[in-house]
Amino acid sequence: MSFKGLTYLLGYAMPNFYFHLVTAYNILRHNGVEIGKRDYIGTP
Repeated sequence: MSFKGLTYLLGYAMPNFYFHLVTAYNILRHNGVEIGKRDYIGTP
């Protein structure tokens, strides 16, 4: 596969990053970790 920079970023890298981020969040929630919106966005 060959990509140009912006096409790679928007079409592959960012969706892949967000998929793994949300999947990790869901696994943590499923295993009982009390994590919420404030933890997710980084506010105290």
